[in-house]
Amino acid sequence: MEPKVNYTLVGLFIALLGAGLLAGVLWLSRTDYRGVYDRYYTYMDESVTGLSNDSSVKYRGVDVGRVKEAILNPDNPEQVRIALDLVRGTPVKEDTFAVLETQGLTGITTVNLTGGTRAAPVLKAKPGETFPVIKSQPSFYTQLSRSLARLTTNEQLPELLINLNNLTQDARGLLDAQSRTDFKRMLADLAQLTKVIASRRSELADSIVKTDAALDRFAAVGKRLDERLPEILHETQASVRGLPEMTSELARASASLGSTVDGSRADIAQFTGQTLPESGLLIAEVRQLTATLQRLASELEREPSALVFGRGRPVRGPGE
Repeated sequence: MEPKVNYTLVGLFIALLGAGLLAGVLWLSRTDYRGVYDRYYTYMDESVTGLSNDSSVKYRGVDVGRVKEAILNPDNPEQVRIALDLVRGTPVKEDTFAVLETQGLTGITTVNLTGGTRAAPVLKAKPGETFPVIKSQPSFYTQLSRSLARLTTNEQLPELLINLNNLTQDARGLLDAQSRTDFKRMLADLAQLTKVIASRRSELADSIVKTDAALDRFAAVGKRLDERLPEILHETQASVRGLPEMTSELARASASLGSTVDGSRADIAQFTGQTLPESGLLIAEVRQLTATLQRLASELEREPSALVFGRGRPVRGPGE
C-alpha cells in the first residue's frame, strides 16, 4: 500500500529551502543590499595584482565598502582606475589617501584608506569629475622595490661596498687579542665602578637632594634679584643723571674756594710774618708760668701751712 504524500508540505519545504539558499548566496556575495553606498574613484600607478571585484575596502582597518571595478584609466594607460563603493557616512576627507595592502601570505589585496583629519573638508567631486577622486599613495612593497631599484642603479654602490669591506677589515684588525683583553679589562673596571656607585646610592641621593635645595635657593635669589633689578637700574639712572649737576657744583665750589684763598692771601702773609712770632713768645711765657705754678703746687702739697705762715726757717744741723 503506497503512503499518502502531503504535497503542500513538500512544496512549502522546497520554497523555504530555496529562500534559504538565496539568502546564503546573497550573504556570501555581500551584495549592495546591506545599505546605501557612495561611489569614489582612485588611480593607482602600480600593479593591482590580487585585487578583484568585491575586494574589501577598509578605513583604518574597519571594513567600509567594496571594490566594484578595476580597469585601466582610459585617459592614461599607465594608471589603473579603481571604483570604490563606500558606505554612506564614511568620513572621506580631502587629505584621505588610498593604499594597496596585501593580506599575509594569501596574496589577497585590499584597499586601505588612511589619513583624514577632523579639520579637513569633506571630499567632493570637482568640476569635470563623475565621482570624487581619492588620492593614492604607493604601497609598502612598491616603495621597497623602488628603493632597491634606485640602490642597484646607483653608480656609487660598488664604491660603497668596497668601503664597507675595507671598514670590516679594519675593524677585524682592531679586535686582536690585546684589544679584546683591554676591552674585557675596561668592562671589569666599569663593573667595579658601577658597584661602587651602587654602594653609595644613599650618599649620592643625599648629594642630589642638597644640590636641588641649593638650586632652589639660587633660583629664589635670582627671582629676588629680578624683582629688585628694575628699581636698582632706576636708582642708578637717577644717580647718573645727577652726576653732571654734582660735577658742576664741585667746580663752582672749587672756583669759590680759589677766589677766597686769593682774597685772603695778604691776611695770611701778615699773620705769618707778625702774629706767628708773637704767638711763639706768648707760648714760651705760658710754658714758664706753667712750670712756676707746678713748683708752687708741689711746695704747697709738701707744706700747706706755708700758704698762711710763710715758709719756715730751715732747721740747723749739728755744729751750725
